[in-house]
Amino acid sequence: MPPPRAPRPLGTVTRGTTNPNRLRRMDRWIVATHGAELRRAADPVAVDLGYGAAPWTAVELLHRLRTVAPHARVVGVEIDPARVAAAEPYARAGLVFRHGGFEVPVSPAPSLIRAANVLRQYDEEEVAAVWRRLCARLAPASEGSRGGLLVEGTCDEIGRRHVWVALGPEGPRTVTLATRLGSLDRPSDLAERLPKALIHRNVPGEPVHAFLRDFDRAWAAAAPYASYGARQRWMRAVRDLTADWPVTDGPARWRQGEVTVRWEALAPRE
Repeated sequence: MPPPRAPRPLGTVTRGTTNPNRLRRMDRWIVATHGAELRRAADPVAVDLGYGAAPWTAVELLHRLRTVAPHARVVGVEIDPARVAAAEPYARAGLVFRHGGFEVPVSPAPSLIRAANVLRQYDEEEVAAVWRRLCARLAPASEGSRGGLLVEGTCDEIGRRHVWVALGPEGPRTVTLATRLGSLDRPSDLAERLPKALIHRNVPGEPVHAFLRDFDRAWAAAAPYASYGARQRWMRAVRDLTADWPVTDGPARWRQGEVTVRWEALAPRE
């Protein structure tokens, strides 16, 4: 009797587009905000879900996480078996590659799942179910720990503009916008990189549209600071935003061309 077939991975094959250093902004944020959780974990496993046609992002994630958590491990998970086979020569201590999808065939429960540019091809109606499935795979919260982190978002081809949602075992927490400030005309330029859960909600009457509108207004009001550079203008605009929006980070992150807002403030209206 032939052995039973392995369950088919959950999800569909993505385009697989990838470039070295494409996810640096997301990784930098993860290291800064989730590094302490990774250090505290007994066996911190991070998953690069849907790393694409080449394994550069998984290799880079291992390097960056180990700057704050030297015993971190990374598992690159891809639904296309040919991509897994192509990545195998890059495996090393702390880095392996596996065939799989949204079921995340990894043990123990991961402290981090990074899913960049994976859900963009899906319908908006599918996102919530995928989020729930992935959040259920995260390391659970416990005394002294908020549990694992899912970071899901979208960026451009070379990583200059990026927007992501951070989720814990309980669900979505925050939305972060990150950009190379020298490439920015106005904050709403980032609208094209909104993750699937938000990109179709950038219309009048939706919170994310109001946020980007207010951000553009704050950016315009901060024009005099442009003489000191785009960074100073961004920081002033974000500072003004805090009067009306629940910004969760501070100048140390703003200086990096980032701003993080509570999910509830931008969540789609039913």
